[in-house]
Amino acid sequence: MRGFLVGVAVCAISVGVGVYGGYRLTSEFEAAAPAPSPVAQPTVAPTALTGREQSTISLFRASREAVVSISTSGRVVDPFTRRTSEQPVGSGSGFVWDDEGHIVTNNHVVEGGTSATVTLADGRSFDARLVGRDAAHDLAVLKIEGRDLPGALPIGQSQGLEVGQEVLAIGNPFGLDWTLTTGIVSALDRELPGQDGISSRGLIQTDAAINPGNSGGPLLDSEGRLIGVNTAIFSPSGASAGIGFAIPVGSVRRVVPQLIQQGHYTPPSIGVIADARINAAVNRQGLSGVLVLGAEPGSAAEAAGLQPATLDRQGRIVPGDVLIGIGDSDITSLDDYLVELDRLQVGESVEVRFRRDRRERTEVMQLTAGI
Repeated sequence: MRGFLVGVAVCAISVGVGVYGGYRLTSEFEAAAPAPSPVAQPTVAPTALTGREQSTISLFRASREAVVSISTSGRVVDPFTRRTSEQPVGSGSGFVWDDEGHIVTNNHVVEGGTSATVTLADGRSFDARLVGRDAAHDLAVLKIEGRDLPGALPIGQSQGLEVGQEVLAIGNPFGLDWTLTTGIVSALDRELPGQDGISSRGLIQTDAAINPGNSGGPLLDSEGRLIGVNTAIFSPSGASAGIGFAIPVGSVRRVVPQLIQQGHYTPPSIGVIADARINAAVNRQGLSGVLVLGAEPGSAAEAAGLQPATLDRQGRIVPGDVLIGIGDSDITSLDDYLVELDRLQVGESVEVRFRRDRRERTEVMQLTAGI
């Protein structure tokens, strides 16, 4: 934005000098020729908005009040004076979740900050309290207190989305508040590398322009319903390249209520102990599935008698049981296992398939709250 303003200023100065210089030359050498009579230009009637444009305008007007701007600050210690001061850490977008003042955004928007300010579309700003966050899903919930807060966005479905359907993103890219961009669903079930070797899966890919500052803002369908939370872009330059990603609303609906209730997300579990690095290593060596390293005491895995891997005298891993399926879905990696569990609910019973001594076995296990 600063570059744009500087360009305008330079352009205005250049035009001014040109006009002034031209006037000086003309007045010194000869009288200026009389200006020709102005020619009347035909009046063009304003073009009527199309039905599609009217729909988009109405949707934006109905949705913008529920979208917020978020700025975070952190405590920074001066290395020379040792004094502590609050410094800006980051900024992003968010949206109203309910009528109790809960605001949903990305975890990476609030991560590293010690305080957050939420600004509404009407210009009011509120100090926000962090209610909970989950790094694995890149979701966080803030809470603000105030009167006449905007209503929540209507919640849609991520199941049944189709490539090619229209989507709209509202956010604050580069600090340009309440910007609307439009596009389509470009692809579904995308995967992005994550921390600790665990990938983010099931993401919605869109060509609606998403830039830094859009993080945490809503992705809406053509009816104005929330279908995703904008979370990342793929871009060598750091700006929109037409490849953005959003967390599907199905994941949001599972995670956010737990963040509000208990401050963290507790995924469903059968109590299997596994390790991301070890599992990735054995997968590279040709073992497909999840290597069982142990079972949590009192868990379904312990009750089913799952056998852990052991070490031989040379320190090499000797596989015990290897998980290869949950329900109707095959499991080839720890990623697969975690994604399938995340689609289920605590208390559900599910068939777990595993391989022991080269033979496939099946046990029905009840999901409990994980750690």
